[in-house]
Amino acid sequence: MKAFTRIFKYVKPQWPRVVVVVLAAFVIAILFTLSFMTVVPLLRVMMGSEGLHGLVDRKVCDLRYQVQFYVPDTTDFTDGNAEISAGFLRVTNVDPNGAADKAGLKVDDYIFSVASLESDRQVQELSRAKLLEKLATIEYDNKIIVHFKRFNESSGKLEAKQVQFYTGSGNDVKQSAVDTLQWVVGFLPRGQAKANMQKAVMLIVILMAIMTFVRCIATFYQKYLTQKIVQVSVAGLREDAFAHVMSIPVGFFASEGTSDTISRLIGDISGTGAGIQILLGKALREPLKAIFCLAGAMYFSWKLTLIFLCCAPFTIGIGVVLGRKMKKYTKRSLVSSALMLGRLAGAINALPVVKVYNRQEHEHDNYRQINQKYLKQMLRIAKVDASTGPFMEVLGMAAGSAALLVGIHWITKGHMNSAAFFGLLILLGTAAESMRKASDIWNKVQRANAASERVFAVIDQLPEYEAPDATELPPLKEKIEFRDIVFTYPGIEQPVLKGINLTVKAGANIAVVGPNGSGKTTLINLLPRFYNADSGEILIDGHDIGKCTLKSLRNQISLVTQGVVTFNDTIAANIGYGKKDATLKEIIVAAKRSYAHEFIEPLPEGYATLIGEHGSGFSGGQLQRIIIARAILKNPQILIFDEAMSQVDADSESKIHQALSELMYDRTCFVIAHRFSTVISADIIVVMDNGKIIAQGQHEELIKGCPLYQSLYETQLITSE
Repeated sequence: MKAFTRIFKYVKPQWPRVVVVVLAAFVIAILFTLSFMTVVPLLRVMMGSEGLHGLVDRKVCDLRYQVQFYVPDTTDFTDGNAEISAGFLRVTNVDPNGAADKAGLKVDDYIFSVASLESDRQVQELSRAKLLEKLATIEYDNKIIVHFKRFNESSGKLEAKQVQFYTGSGNDVKQSAVDTLQWVVGFLPRGQAKANMQKAVMLIVILMAIMTFVRCIATFYQKYLTQKIVQVSVAGLREDAFAHVMSIPVGFFASEGTSDTISRLIGDISGTGAGIQILLGKALREPLKAIFCLAGAMYFSWKLTLIFLCCAPFTIGIGVVLGRKMKKYTKRSLVSSALMLGRLAGAINALPVVKVYNRQEHEHDNYRQINQKYLKQMLRIAKVDASTGPFMEVLGMAAGSAALLVGIHWITKGHMNSAAFFGLLILLGTAAESMRKASDIWNKVQRANAASERVFAVIDQLPEYEAPDATELPPLKEKIEFRDIVFTYPGIEQPVLKGINLTVKAGANIAVVGPNGSGKTTLINLLPRFYNADSGEILIDGHDIGKCTLKSLRNQISLVTQGVVTFNDTIAANIGYGKKDATLKEIIVAAKRSYAHEFIEPLPEGYATLIGEHGSGFSGGQLQRIIIARAILKNPQILIFDEAMSQVDADSESKIHQALSELMYDRTCFVIAHRFSTVISADIIVVMDNGKIIAQGQHEELIKGCPLYQSLYETQLITSE
């Protein structure tokens, strides 16, 4: 879970929203539980003989005297106990060291009269409702006499007894709760008349409606703010991840591929956000509902609630096991998804080639294999997801059945009221449903954790190295030196460059030639530090570029790559990309010098014309001239042209050569090219083979003294004309 917890760096600044979400979840859970608990008083009012006042009086007696009563039916006592009238209270529980316990009351005592010690000492049998009312409403700082009957086992008869109660001072928290309860029901008249019942039911329904209204408002804020927290956090993570990707060495993408990284920055970040939503949504709301419902159930019977909870350890254990499986299968599915994205993008980008070579079936087969692997992992995830609910339901049913059987036994024995038991069942059932809804939380968190690991694996990549004490590189004035350069690509055993030594004077035009794989492009890519050499140094006027800031180094370099790189933006924005404060006038001047202006100006929108994705809408030669204009606009000390003329027709090449001749004047220029016209005019031609410089000089020297150059001239250079 370490990777997933890192997302909370983006949640933490939103702590006020998190506080509101948590408080709203508590309000929802409390009101949700209370709305179900109101079923009990509703049943008591509509079906019982006590009414709402009797229910409150019973609770008041519990708070004041720590004693609980049961009001049985007349059929509950036969066989010699007929002497007890229908109006009595049966003691079902006496809290140790409570007022009732100290007075001497015991379980199964039958109270039939209550009198004040001060004013009324006459024994008078009262109805159940009156007994409860008198016990509950008698004033504080009083003593009362409680008359009751207790079964004598030796005689087999009920014997009349009496005890004295102290009603309490009324100053503690319990008495405050008593006063509150009595104040609430004081608005209703006592008695079970139909009009009174209607008023009591109306009061309960109004309370339920108010609780529902407040709960719905809390639910709205809880869900909306959760979404806001998720979206703000994900947006922050996306921005930081993208910013970090921009600082990662180019070699990372050469080895890992771009499709996998894009998949992580889009799909996997969304998966991470789903985890936050679960934690602040269902993972907060449903367990709180279950906890408060269980607390309400414990209010009715803590013993039955504990019986219901006996399966909790098994539930947790199953959740942990399934969560581990979910994480494993999710990581595999994300890898397969990234591979599928890469294959899809590659096939679509190369669609003309696929069609002209009739390789549609081949691409389909490759895609089907990746898709089947992805399907396999998704089915495994579905299996784990589908098995979680049934497991939880079986365990919940077992626990609920055990509580149900014990509860029925207690009702038949008179140890629990049927309405309270019915309310307890509702609360336990609701708690079980909340736990069932929460059963997939751990699985979803593990899926988010798997996605987070992939996201933060990219973020944890080391950025381009820059020495802590790096200095600003002054503008090139004298020379560039390559000293004993050795370089090996990551994951490859053999070095690509093997002890390169080369000195280039400032302002020189250097052409680098050689067969494919000889290391031409690799050598030039070391200059802007796209890669760092394994050993050796590259010096600019004696300054080791490895000890200079990347910004000051790259500010002196313009690059025209072998692959044409344009952005889905206007022509003006593409040309001005290398100089952020460039004016339109400067952009047009650069376009004229690269001979791009001649095809841009006639366009309906001119320099505001959009260049489509992958440069659609323009020829290769036109795009090449646009990116050359971009390099010209920057006006650098060092120019790098890597196969810059590869897509330019003869007419465009002739025009560009004229512009380059002017641009290269008194400027250091590296040209990697196959065209004879580009190479032959260079000040120095460097010939490379197998990672080494085997010759350097001008065309006339090399054509006579270098067999490899002569071979290149006779084959690639001449034929490319």
